[in-house]
Amino acid sequence: MGKVAVAFAAAAVVAACSVAALMVGRRMKSRRKWRTVVEILKELEDACDTPVGRLRQVVDAMAVEMHAGLASEGGSKLKMLLTFVDDLPNGTEKGTYYALHLGGTYFRILRVHLGGQRSYLDVQDVERHPIPSHLMNSTSEVLFNFLAFSLERFIEKEGNGSSSQGVKRELAFTFSFPVKHTSISSGVLIKWTKGFEISEMVGKDIAECLQGALNRRGLDMHVAALVNDTVGALSLGYYHDPDTVVAVVFGTGSNACYLERTDAIIKCQGLLTTSGSMVVNMEWGNFWSSHLPRTSYDIDLDAESSNSNDMGFEKMISGMYLGDIVRRVILRMSQESDVFGPTSSVLSEPYLLRTNSVSVMHEDDTPELQEVARILKDLGVADVPLKVRKLVVKICDVVTRRAGRLAAAGIAGILKKIGRDGSGGITSGRSRNEIQMQKRTVVAVEGGLYMNYTMFREYMEEALVEILGEEVSQYVVVKAMEDGSSIGSALLVASLQSS
Repeated sequence: MGKVAVAFAAAAVVAACSVAALMVGRRMKSRRKWRTVVEILKELEDACDTPVGRLRQVVDAMAVEMHAGLASEGGSKLKMLLTFVDDLPNGTEKGTYYALHLGGTYFRILRVHLGGQRSYLDVQDVERHPIPSHLMNSTSEVLFNFLAFSLERFIEKEGNGSSSQGVKRELAFTFSFPVKHTSISSGVLIKWTKGFEISEMVGKDIAECLQGALNRRGLDMHVAALVNDTVGALSLGYYHDPDTVVAVVFGTGSNACYLERTDAIIKCQGLLTTSGSMVVNMEWGNFWSSHLPRTSYDIDLDAESSNSNDMGFEKMISGMYLGDIVRRVILRMSQESDVFGPTSSVLSEPYLLRTNSVSVMHEDDTPELQEVARILKDLGVADVPLKVRKLVVKICDVVTRRAGRLAAAGIAGILKKIGRDGSGGITSGRSRNEIQMQKRTVVAVEGGLYMNYTMFREYMEEALVEILGEEVSQYVVVKAMEDGSSIGSALLVASLQSS
C-alpha cells in the first residue's frame, strides 16, 4: 500500500473515531439529561408520598382542628361556621322554588318543583354559564346587577311573559365563599377565594346585596336563604337518604360541611335547635398540618398566589391548583433538561394549564398519547417523543394521586370527629355504647373535579377504604350529587316554607 493510501486510511479511521466519539458523547449527554428529569420525577414522587400511616396522621389533625374550631372563635385554622340550618328537607315539601349558584368558575340558575313526596322532584330549566372574568375583580354593584339581570332573563323564558306577574318567587342563593351567618337568610362575606378579588364586598351582607339588585330590576323575588354550596349538597343528599351527614365539594375550590350536635358547639353555649343539631360549614380549604406532604412547587405556587399563606389544603386538592402544580413540574424539567425542547415562554404563564386538561392527559388512552401531544403543543411544547409524553402522564398521576388521597383523609377526619370512623373519635361525651354502634353513614360529594376526573375519584375512594379499613368502610357510602349544591339549596328554602 502506498503512502498516500495509508494516509487516506488513517484519516478515515480518525474521522470515524471522531464521529463515533461525537455520537457517544451526544448519547451520554442525552442520557444525563434524561437522568435529570427522572431524578426530578423521583423527587416529586417522594415529596408527594401518602402512605396510609401519614394519611391517618392527617385524619387525626383534621379532627383535632375541628374540635378546636368549635371550642372558640379563631381557635383553629378551620372556621367551623354556623349555618343556622338545623332542619333538612324530608320529602314532604311542596311548591316551586328557584336557586342561583355563584361558584368559582360557573354560575347556575334553576327552578325546582316539588310534589310533597321524595319521588316527585322535578328540576326544570337548568342554566349553567361561565362567570365573565371581568366580574371577578369588578364591584359589588356590577357583580350583583349582572346576577339580577341573568335571573330576570331566566324568568322571562318561563312562558309567563314579563317577570312582573304578581307572583312572589322564593330564591335560594348558593354562595360558594366563606360567610359568617347571622341567620339562614343573611350573612357577611369573610373573604374571597377561587380568584375573586372584590375587596369592598368583604364585611357586606351578601343576601342584602343580591336582594337590592333584584329590587332595582323590579323583580318580585325574595332571597329566602343564603346557602354554602356544601350545605346545598348535604340538603339534597339528606332529602334522598336521611343517613347523609357529611357533604364535600371538589371543584374549582374545595370545602366540607357536616351535621353536628349543638352541645358540641362550645363557642355558642346555649345554642338551641328543635332537632338538637346544626349544619356546620367547616371552610376546610384553610386546614393545615405539618403532616401534609408539601413540595417546593406548592411553596412557590402559594408564594405567588393572591392569597399566600392561606387555603393551604385547598391548594393541594382542588381543581383551581392541580393543573398549575403539574405545569410547574414540567417547567422545571424543561429548564434543567432539553427533553421538552427549548423552554417555552408560554409554559411560564401561571394557571395556563387547567386541571381539566390534566385529566385529559392523565386518562389519555390513545396509542401514541395524541391528547397529551395536543395539550403540550398548546403549551408551546411540540413534537416530543412518546417517552416524554409518558413522563407527563406520570406527573399528572403523582399530583392527582396525592390530591385524591388527601381528600379521603379529610373526609375520614370528619368521620372521626363525629364517631363514624369506627374509633369513636372526638365525640365530646358520647357514651361507650354509642361509640361502639357503627352507623350507616352517607357522604354526599359534588363538584366538577370529583364528577369529571375519574382517576381523582378512584384514588379518593380507594384511600378512604384504606384509612377506615374494610370492616368500617362497608358502612360508609359515598354518593355523587349532580348539581346538588343548587338543587339542595332550593329544597332547603322549600323546607323553610313548609315548617
